Formats: sequence, C-alpha cells, structure tokens
Amino acid sequence: MRRVWAAAMCAATLCLGGCTTVVMETAKMAREDRSTDQHWTDTQIASSVLGTLSDKDTALLLDVSADVWELRVMLTGTVVDSRTRQDLVRRIRADRRILKVYDEIQVVSQEEQTRRRAASTTPPGKREGAERVVGDVWIETKISAQLIAASGVTSVNYRWRSVRGTVYLIGRAQTRQELATVLGIVRATDGVLQVRQFIELRPNAKS
Repeated sequence: MRRVWAAAMCAATLCLGGCTTVVMETAKMAREDRSTDQHWTDTQIASSVLGTLSDKDTALLLDVSADVWELRVMLTGTVVDSRTRQDLVRRIRADRRILKVYDEIQVVSQEEQTRRRAASTTPPGKREGAERVVGDVWIETKISAQLIAASGVTSVNYRWRSVRGTVYLIGRAQTRQELATVLGIVRATDGVLQVRQFIELRPNAKS
C-alpha cells in the first residue's frame, strides 16, 4: 500500500522536487500523528492551493505559503494589496474539503515585496537590502534545529513559518506539555517578535 501511495505522490509532485521529495515526505509521514489517507488528502489540498496561487499570479508562489494539517490551511506570506489577499482567501475557501482557513497573509508595500522576492531568488552571498527576509529564513532554520533536538517533541507534527519576525505554527500536539515546550522554544528564539499558533491538541491529551 505504501509503495502505491509513494508512486502516486511521485507523479503528482514532479514539479515540486520529484521523487526525492516524496521519499522524504514518506519518511516523515511514518512518524506523523496523522494517517496515510489524511496525509494524502492534505497533500492534494496543498497542491490545489498552489494551483490557485499560480492561476492568480505565478509570482505569488514566491510570496505566499500554504501549510495544511488535517484539512486546516494556514496561509502566510505577503501581498501588496488587501484585494489580492481577499480574492486568494475566497478562492481557497471554496474548496469544500477544507475545514478551516487561517488567513495570516500580511499586506506590505510594493518596495518591500520587491525586496522579499529578490531575496528568495538570489544566492545568499549576493543578497543586498534583504535583512528581514534573511532573518526570517534564519529564524525558521533555528526553530527547526531546536524542535528536532527537543526532548518530548515530535517535530514532524508541526509546520512553521516566519514572516517579518512573526512566527506562525500549525499542527497537532500529543500532550499539553509538548505544546508548552514547542511554544516556549519558538518564543525564546532570537529574532521572534510575535507568535501566532493554530496547533490542536490530540483528543483526550494528557498534561
């Protein structure tokens, strides 16, 4: 069953990194607190959201991120006007498979958006005037390293994004203590200005 699922994932994600990405996702899935079917549905929803961004404007693929966990979608990133933001959210919410959309897209100036796009496509050694974007990448990397190393934390059950110093998280905590540990690590990370979280507790979770 897993081989069939992996083959299907390969065919569906060639443009997003191919079978290498699928192998990595399959390895992570084995440790996640969600079923294979749920993972597959979430992956389909994420693919649909990427299609919506691309249909609107291919440049939005650099500007907006969508993290999906158990039919819940967390949208983060930046756009230059509220009308674009509203239209994107409206289109995404039209997908009846989605239970909840967390609209956390920030509206920024055209000047800042241009800097963010340049930073996302320019090699690190050649970046100029993109300190904030580089800072967000550093924050995400630091959080990743800390959560992976943290005792009592199953890091594969979480997704996180940093946008202009605000960190957004979605996923599922197995216990209240794990949730407290995760939030404590993120809030203590250098450069984090604010934390917004959409993490759900496992049913009947213990402290």
